[in-house]
Amino acid sequence: MKFSKIILSVFMMIMGGYVFAQKKAEKFEKLQIEMFPKAKEGFKQVYIQLPIAKNENDLKVEFFVGAEKMLDCNKHFLIGKVNSQDLQGWGYNYYEVESKGETGGTLMACPDQKLTKKFVYLQPETVRYNSKLPLVFYIPKDMEVRYRILRPDVMKKAVQK
Repeated sequence: MKFSKIILSVFMMIMGGYVFAQKKAEKFEKLQIEMFPKAKEGFKQVYIQLPIAKNENDLKVEFFVGAEKMLDCNKHFLIGKVNSQDLQGWGYNYYEVESKGETGGTLMACPDQKLTKKFVYLQPETVRYNSKLPLVFYIPKDMEVRYRILRPDVMKKAVQK
């Protein structure tokens, strides 16, 4: 009796691990990006593949195009812009970045003149969450794209005065 319980427990753990592995493998849509144009010289193509999520209409994706730089204590930003382009004949869009990597920032006095490595980025953009389509970017070779998934909070009621 005790032996059969042990065998049953081991079997259940193995099956649970198999089901978990199957769910893990099914989390991403198979994406096609061959239809997107090749990157121009001095640029690279990067993309974000979002995992399949419940209630994707409730989610948003915020992306940041930038680079790590050695900077002082001021608040810095990258100069440039992100342009949304239409992939002709497909109805998809992709993003092209216009930036020379120059930074702007505040002009506070930094007493210690110490430089630290910071991720400085263009104005962030928020787009609709869609796991069926990749977010494709063409960015200068020395930049990168970071992102975060925005999830809704519990709806709250405004205070009446």
